[in-house]
Amino acid sequence: MSDPWARLRAERTRQYSAPLDMTPRPPSASRTEISTVMQIAQANNDGNVHGGSIMRLVDEAAGIAAMRHSHRRVVTASMDDMSFLAPVYIGDLVTVRAMVNDAHRTSMEVGVRVDVENVASEEWRYVASAHLVFVALDLDGRPTTVPPIAAVTDDERRRQERARIRREQRLVRKRALNDAAKGKRREPA
Repeated sequence: MSDPWARLRAERTRQYSAPLDMTPRPPSASRTEISTVMQIAQANNDGNVHGGSIMRLVDEAAGIAAMRHSHRRVVTASMDDMSFLAPVYIGDLVTVRAMVNDAHRTSMEVGVRVDVENVASEEWRYVASAHLVFVALDLDGRPTTVPPIAAVTDDERRRQERARIRREQRLVRKRALNDAAKGKRREPA
């Protein structure tokens, strides 16, 4: 029996082997939106949708945005804290919007916003937001370079500036955790 996925794998290998155009890209080129109705399987006994179901949609939308920017396979490296500001119920229409805020050598920060619509009442609720970091991968699964961001609008420039601040905070935290693991104590600045 022949491998039904061989042609798909060969095509993906060809696509991901092609040289990458490193021309800076606008964040809007990565814009992604996913909408889905929440079902019983995604909820608890009270009819509230599990936070994990929302987090999965956030990760999925952010991953698509990162792939659109990098034109490569990506993996989730981290997610900044995510607070749920309003409940989501069975039957609600969840809309997740994602866009790359900034790109570095091999990583990208993606901003995500989650809104919910009660279709019957036309009521919209802002539910959550998060920032995720993705790393682009080459064919061997190693980090690979990504194109820079070319912020065009004032909003994109603001998002990029804030992404750079968050990146610096992540790096400071990572160094502090590494030092703590090695038994070093850092004096506060």
